Parts: sequence; structure tokens; C-alpha cells
Amino acid sequence: MSQINVSNLTFGYEGSFDNVFEDVSFSIDTNWKLGFIGRNGKGKTTFLRLLLGEYEYKGSITTDAVFDYFPYIIRGKELDMTAAELMEKWKPQAEYWKVLCELPQLSVDPGLLSRPFKTLSYGERTKVMLAVLFSGENDFLLIDEPTNHLDMEARQIIKNYLSGKKGFILVSHDRDLLDACVDHMLILNRSTIEVQSGNFTSWWENKEKKDAFARMENEKHQKEIGKLKASADRTSRWAEKSENSKIGFDPVKENDRSIATRSYIGAKTKKMQSRVKNFEKRIDREIDEKEGLLQDIEENADLKIMPLKHYKERLIRCRDLSLRYSDGKEPVTENLTFEVKQGEIVFLNGANGSGKSSLIKAILREIQDGGDRADSCESPESMENPGSISASQGGSLLLTGTLTVAPNLTVSYINQDTSHLKGSLKAHAKSLNLDYSLLLAILRQLDMNRTQFEKNMEDFSEGQKKKVLIATSLLTPAHLYIWDEPLNYIDVFSRIQIERLIEKYKPTMLIVEHDVRFRQKLSSKEIEL
Repeated sequence: MSQINVSNLTFGYEGSFDNVFEDVSFSIDTNWKLGFIGRNGKGKTTFLRLLLGEYEYKGSITTDAVFDYFPYIIRGKELDMTAAELMEKWKPQAEYWKVLCELPQLSVDPGLLSRPFKTLSYGERTKVMLAVLFSGENDFLLIDEPTNHLDMEARQIIKNYLSGKKGFILVSHDRDLLDACVDHMLILNRSTIEVQSGNFTSWWENKEKKDAFARMENEKHQKEIGKLKASADRTSRWAEKSENSKIGFDPVKENDRSIATRSYIGAKTKKMQSRVKNFEKRIDREIDEKEGLLQDIEENADLKIMPLKHYKERLIRCRDLSLRYSDGKEPVTENLTFEVKQGEIVFLNGANGSGKSSLIKAILREIQDGGDRADSCESPESMENPGSISASQGGSLLLTGTLTVAPNLTVSYINQDTSHLKGSLKAHAKSLNLDYSLLLAILRQLDMNRTQFEKNMEDFSEGQKKKVLIATSLLTPAHLYIWDEPLNYIDVFSRIQIERLIEKYKPTMLIVEHDVRFRQKLSSKEIEL
């Protein structure tokens, strides 16, 4: 067990207007199970890279801990290598038998180590990497978002695995995972960094209490300042009126006054001006005492959505629907029966490869073709609505059974893939006929820094790209919102913002999302594939 001591850490990327970290100091224990959260772009991955010594910085990071980082980097032809070969590059000191001992805890067949890495699914790759990561001894492990793109079953396996480990920093936006796996929290607030014992929920409850107290204190403080300002203004006006009366007077109206009273009036005015200065100093002192009171409060702006009302109550109807690709023998999904009515928030659940995205493609094709028909369909190449669709499995997507959608249905679609986001935000808004200023306003409400607006979207982080897709969808009036894994890489605070938005406006939605808390909060119906 050892300490990692961070003292006066300052770091900024070359060419950036602001530093990522400014004079930051804190300490953490390498025996902890540490959850690490913060807004997108606040510097979580940057801090892990600083621990690894990849960037130069001011200040000091002192520790005798040895670090290892997940995910391991795989380049080009390395995808053709087996996991057994790659582990020698990832962790040269790892012993093969120790990796084999970790695999059963992750429900992984040891035979996967002998397969080319490119043939493994996202979940299998993640599990193999984690097995290698934890096969060492006394390493302090830096784990960066291990559950992105994983289905519920894989997430549950990784949650159970990590809950039995210690000695790591876990960067994650999954509240369920953090609650199960960590005993301390490291939080990048708006202006400070804090370390607190407990899991995410205990930290969040404490934060809400602290924020409520800070707001009450600030409200009381503002009333006190208002009274002081009113008194100072009143005294200032008296002093000014008195000062103006020093010279010149009407002997008829002011028969009790003589030129000798000038010195008395001057002394009285000076005393009043002194009182004004004391008021101003007191106001400044009050402000200084409360300065920073609200600097770390997450004042999530209320987002808005503009759902349209359709004249039909039932928007989608499936009866005994089966889907398969023309070049595949087995159906992707079969005998599926469900419907989506206006106002419902329907979640599609199922393991990776169970046909969730294929079903969405079929529905989108029916909508694009005008609805009220059910026959074979090819996967559409693009949509006028946000996002794009491609037949990743190849071939035409064929269906049997019944799939009908309401006619003239307008849909707003978020694709789980962000690779199509290129160029400037302005060009993106123009191509989709969106109000550019409103797009930027929503991105600001999602806490995206204005300096990012000058960059091309391909230079955004994955979380920032997802926020562009969400903002685009929110600006698109629609009867139906279809979101395919919208929350990958999205920070906890923005997730809570989006939850509140959907709760308030209750748009009709069809969603694929593996965030347990998000689904439990919003779901009116769940379809198991």
C-alpha cells in the first residue's frame, strides 16, 4: 500500500486557451477502489496519461506505484495476432498461467487466447484485456471506460469481476457500475477536485445536500448584500445633497444659517462619505467571504425537445417478425411481436448481435418508404434525419412477418456510430437545416466549452461527438425519436440532464441503451430480443 501525492499540478495542451488542471493538489491510496468522474473534456483521461508520464507538466506527482492502463493500444496488423501473442506486448512481465486464472472469473473460454484478436467481439476483447491487466502483482491499474459498447450480460460480468478487485482507478459514467465496484470517489468538479470515501450514490446524495445548503446560504448572502447596497446608496445620496449645500444659501428661506455653518456641513459630509466607504468595504468583504460558494454546483440547464403529435395512436406494429441478411443462413431475430404507441418510451434489450440495430434499420427503412407496408427491405444507406445507417453485416436485410409504421412519420435518429461527423459545426447545422445558434446553445447547456466550437468535429472527443448527435436530435421536431446507444462516453451529469428532459416532455422513443439506471428511470416498456 502506498500513496499517490499530487501537488500544485498544472497542465494545459499546447495551443489551448485554458489549462486542463490549475494548481491542483490531492492524495489517493493505491489500495483503494477509486471511481473517477467529471464532465466530458474535464481531463479524466488526461490525468491518467499524466500518471503514466506521457506529458510534461508543472508541479509534482510522487509515488512508488507502478501503473498499467486499460484499454491496451492495438495498431494495424496487430489485429491479426492472437491475444496470447499480444499480451507479451501489453504486459511483458505477465505470466500466462496467471492470465488463465483470471479468465474463468470473466466467463471467458481460454481458447479465445489462441484466436486472431480481430475475430473477438467487443465484450471478448474487453474481458481478455482485463484478465491480462489484473494478472500482474502490486500494479496500480488505470481503467478507462471498460463498459462502452457492451451489452447487459457483459456489463454484469465485468461489474462482478471488478467488485472483487482493488488497487485501481475506474473512469466510468455508469452509475450502477460505480456503485458496485468502488469505495472512494475522485471528482473533477467545475473548479475544484475532491476525494471522498463511498460510492457514487453516497457522493451524489452528499453533493445534493451541500448544493442545497450552498444555495440557501447564497440566497441569504445576496439579501444581506442588497440591504447593504441600499443603505450605502441612501447614505451616498445624503452626503451628495449635504455637499451641494456647503456653498450658497437663500438668507430669506434659510434665515437660521450663516457662512460659518460651512465648516459644520463639510465635517458632516465627510463623515457620511466615510460611512459610504465603510459600507462598500463591508460589501466587498461579504462577497470575498462567499466567493466560490456556488462555483462547483452543477446547475444543469433544462433542455427542451419538440415532439410532434401524430394523428395515429400506434406508430409501430410488429407481428411474428423475423429478420435475416440475404447472405446469412440464420435469422438475426425471429418471432418478434410488439408495438409502440404515442407517449411510450420503449427500450430494446438483448445481447450484442441479438438484432437490436438490425430491427432499427428495418423500421427506419419502412419509415423512409412511407409506412403502412411490410415486405423485404434493404438497409438504408442514409437518412435525412440525424445519423446514417449502413448494412454492417452485408447483404440485404430481409424480413418475414408483419412490420407496419404509421404513414408520414417523422423520425429523429441517433446512430451509435460517430465516424460520419466531420467538418465544422456550422456546416453540420447547414446540411441538416438546423438553427446554428440554437445548436451551439444546446451544446453549451450540455457543458461543452465554447473553445470546442472552433474545431472540426473529427477532433472532438467521443463524448463531445455524442453530444453533437444528441443536440441535433433535440433540435429535430419528430413524432418518434430512435436512439441507438446514445449515452456511450456521455458524462454522468449530462445523463441526468437527459433523463430529466425525457421525464418532463415524454416524447415517443425507441431506445437501445445499456445504462441500467437510465432504463429503470424512464422505461414504460421493454422488448427482450
